[in-house]
Amino acid sequence: MKVLILSPGTRGDVVPATGLGAAFVADGHEVTVVAGEEYEPLVTGAGCTLAPIGAPLGPQADGSAGAPEGVRAHLAALRVYMDRAATAALRAAPGAEAVLANGIAPYGHDIAEGIGVPSVDALLQPWQPSAAYPPVIFSRRDLGRAGNRLAGRIARRVPTPYDPACARIRSELGLPPEARRAGQRRRDAEGRTVHHGISPAVLPRPADWPAHLTLDGFWWPPEPEDWNAPASLCEFLDAGPAPVVITLGSVPPNSAAVRAVEEALRSGKARAIVQGAQLRPVADRLDSPHVIHVGDVPHGWLLPRAAAVVHQAGAGIAAAALRAAIPSVPLPMHTDQPFWARRLVALGAATDPIPIGKVDGSLLEAAIAQARSSRPLRGGARAVQQAMQGEDGTRSLRDWLRRVAV
Repeated sequence: MKVLILSPGTRGDVVPATGLGAAFVADGHEVTVVAGEEYEPLVTGAGCTLAPIGAPLGPQADGSAGAPEGVRAHLAALRVYMDRAATAALRAAPGAEAVLANGIAPYGHDIAEGIGVPSVDALLQPWQPSAAYPPVIFSRRDLGRAGNRLAGRIARRVPTPYDPACARIRSELGLPPEARRAGQRRRDAEGRTVHHGISPAVLPRPADWPAHLTLDGFWWPPEPEDWNAPASLCEFLDAGPAPVVITLGSVPPNSAAVRAVEEALRSGKARAIVQGAQLRPVADRLDSPHVIHVGDVPHGWLLPRAAAVVHQAGAGIAAAALRAAIPSVPLPMHTDQPFWARRLVALGAATDPIPIGKVDGSLLEAAIAQARSSRPLRGGARAVQQAMQGEDGTRSLRDWLRRVAV
């Protein structure tokens, strides 16, 4: 079959899609992934074809120079990005025989309806309202069972930056008008399976979930066959005790977080690997034998060699830390990150989260020291790692493809 996977968003959205794509390719399917053009090496490395989105995800997504900052500008940029992502998906759709939609690309179902092929949700976050957790867009605080459920229902009614894209796609395909929320209610009423790339060892199945929601397990990316670690990184790892890895995601982090990282490492008490372009200046300014900067090093290779990891608590890096059985220091910044930070703490695998508005060098340095030395935190991470062993998160969706191919 020719499978179309919609994966607009950050690197954390694309990496699991490549895990699914590689599994589908191994089963004999042809896979196209709609994602940012900067992720082409990830997509093609999984044996898939990239359908590039012609806009970056960020405050400059409208292509203008010196765009104003703030919530309004950010939402406007997101609408532009979502619109161009939908256009890329529609352009890639001809010939597709099955469509996978992610949480910010529900128009995948509209495209599938328009071309007459099956579609399915492949989600990285729990979008279903539940007493067990607050909605991901309001995830900074757990509101209690009643509050979580109410907030989840309200969140489903909030307009999103991709609503206009959903409406445009239906219009261009000649489909009758249907609001994004109405389409979701219709699919729920039909009992369509909603797949989550989440391990039940990390998020126990909520008691109030309907039967058509599944927890498949994480969709791990394929290991790159031709990748070799830089010699300088291997030398650094061999030169002393296991370091802490610091990575703040693919979206440029808050400047306070970058400053806190530099302050926390200045004492030289912890060896550190800082990852990502935004942290390169930190390593350059410190110019310390205890700190090294790296670029795109696979977390499946790097994290098992670390003592702990400081991260923004996105779904992907949180899962990767647990898979490596190392403690986390969460610095949640936005959207679902506070949710995953709380899950790591509940699992006994992380220090208390440091909200991005409160982070400073001394707090971060203390949290790193705790994560590096705490046996209970390492034991918590190891327990989750062992519980996840043997899971094949791709099997459920591979089985779905086999059924719809008949």
